[in-house]
Amino acid sequence: MTRDTSLERLVNATLLVPFPGATAPRWVLDGLEQGLSGVTLFAINGNVPGSDELAELTARLRRYADPLISIDEEGGDVTRLAHETGSPYPGSAALGALDDPATTRRVHRSLGAELREVGVNLDFAPSADVNTADDNPIIGTRAFGSDAALVARHVTAAVTGLQEAGVAACAKHFPGHGATSQDSHLEIPTVLADLSLLDRRELVPFRAAIDAGVAAIMTAHLRVPALTGDDPATLSPAAVTGLLRGTLGYDGPVITDALDMRAASDAIGIPEAAVRAVLAGADLLCLGSREYEDSVRAIREHLVTAVRDGRLPGERLEEAAGRVTALKAWLATAESAEVDRAAGLEAARRAVRVTGAPSVSPGPFVVEIQAPSNIAVGPVPWGLGPWAADAVPVEAGDADARRLLERADGRSLVIVVRDAHRYAGHRALVSALLAARPDAVLVEMGLPVWRPEGVAYVATYGATRANARAAAEVIGLVQPVAGSEEGGRPIGASEPDTASGVGG
Repeated sequence: MTRDTSLERLVNATLLVPFPGATAPRWVLDGLEQGLSGVTLFAINGNVPGSDELAELTARLRRYADPLISIDEEGGDVTRLAHETGSPYPGSAALGALDDPATTRRVHRSLGAELREVGVNLDFAPSADVNTADDNPIIGTRAFGSDAALVARHVTAAVTGLQEAGVAACAKHFPGHGATSQDSHLEIPTVLADLSLLDRRELVPFRAAIDAGVAAIMTAHLRVPALTGDDPATLSPAAVTGLLRGTLGYDGPVITDALDMRAASDAIGIPEAAVRAVLAGADLLCLGSREYEDSVRAIREHLVTAVRDGRLPGERLEEAAGRVTALKAWLATAESAEVDRAAGLEAARRAVRVTGAPSVSPGPFVVEIQAPSNIAVGPVPWGLGPWAADAVPVEAGDADARRLLERADGRSLVIVVRDAHRYAGHRALVSALLAARPDAVLVEMGLPVWRPEGVAYVATYGATRANARAAAEVIGLVQPVAGSEEGGRPIGASEPDTASGVGG
C-alpha cells in the first residue's frame, strides 16, 4: 500500500508525544519535520533536569519545526519545573482561600514567564474543577475551592495571567473532576449529576475560562451518566462536540488528558482510544509519559487506518489541524512578561490561616506524617525540613507515638500532616500525640477539613516550598524576609538549605 503523506501529516498534527531524557531522540525530531504538533514534557522522564538544560532542549526542538511544547505545570503541588525543590508558588487552593483574583493573576503571569523563559508554550493549567468531594483523591488542593463562582473568578485570573506571559493556558478537566472519589489514572470515576446540576456547578468555571479567551481545554476521563452514558467524557461526542462546542460555544483546541490512563484506554487500548477521542471532537492527543516510538507508531497507524476504513472522516482531522495552526499563530505573536518570584511567597503568606497561638521555642521537634503523593503530583518534596534542624518523616502505620513523645520531651512539638482527613491512621497518630502534648502545633499542608479542637493549628492549603516557608515563618522556625526567599534563582535549581534536608 502506498503511503499517503498528506494523511499522515494530518494524523501527526493531532499528537503531543513524550520521550525519555533531556535530549530529544531522532524519532521525535523526524516526527516534527513530518508534521507532529509537538511534545509533552515530564519530569519523571528526565525531561526537566534544570532550567538551562530545558531551555537548550526546547531550542533544539524549534530548529526542526514550530512545535507546541506542553507541560503539566500548575504551580502548587503539581510542578514539573520545580520537581526537585517544590514550587515557589502556592497552588490553587491557597489562592482560592486568599480569594484575591489580582494575586492569582500575578502569580500565574510570573509562572507563565518562567515557562516562556525555558521555551514552554502550552501549560496544562489551570484546574477549573469545583472540588465538592472532600475525599477526592486526585484534585484536592489543585482546585481553587468548592464554590463554583469562586473557582470561576480565579480560573479567569489564572488564564489571563498565563496568557499575558505568552503561554497558552489549558483549562481542565472538562466537564469537571471535582465531585469524584476515584482517580481516573486507575479507574473510571463517575459524576452523579444531572444536567441542571452540571450546568450550575461544574460548567460555571469552564464558561468563565471560555469568556476569558482560554487557548485550550482538556477533557476528563470520567463518565457523567446523564451526559456521556457509560463512556468517559474524552470519548463522548455528547460531551465534547455537543456540550463543549455546541452548548458552551467553545471553538478552540480540545486536548485529551493522558490516554494511557486506565479510565480512557484500559478496556480498548490507547490506539483505539485515540480514534474515539478524535471522533468525539478532540484535536490534540496527550498520550502519557511512557508512550514512546513504538506506541506512537501504533497510534498513528490506527488513526490512518480509521480514516481509510471510513470510521474517521478526514474532515475531522482537517478541522483539528486548523485549530492547532490557529493556536500556533497566536503563540507567534503573544507578548511576554517578567518573572515575579516575590508574588509566590507573598501569596503563600497571605493564604495561611491560623487558629490559636502556634509559636514554638527554638529547636522544636518536628514530626512529618508522610502522605502518599497521588499520580498527578508525583514525588515532589514537601514539609518543613528545610527550616527545621530536627524534622522527622514518619509513616503513620509504623510510627510509635510513645517514642516520638520521648524525643520531643522538653521541646516544642510540631506535627505536620497533609490531607489528614483522608487517612484514619494519620488522624489516630495525631490524636495520640495531642493527647499527651496539647501544647503541640498542628500544621495541615493539604485541605483543612479535619481540625481537632483546642489545638494551635496552621492551615497552608498546599504543600509547596512557598507554603512551607510561610508556615515556618508563622510558627517561628525562620524569620520573614522581604520579597521572595528564592531570590532570582532559576526554578528547579538546587539551593543550600538552612537545615538537614526536606521531609518527604
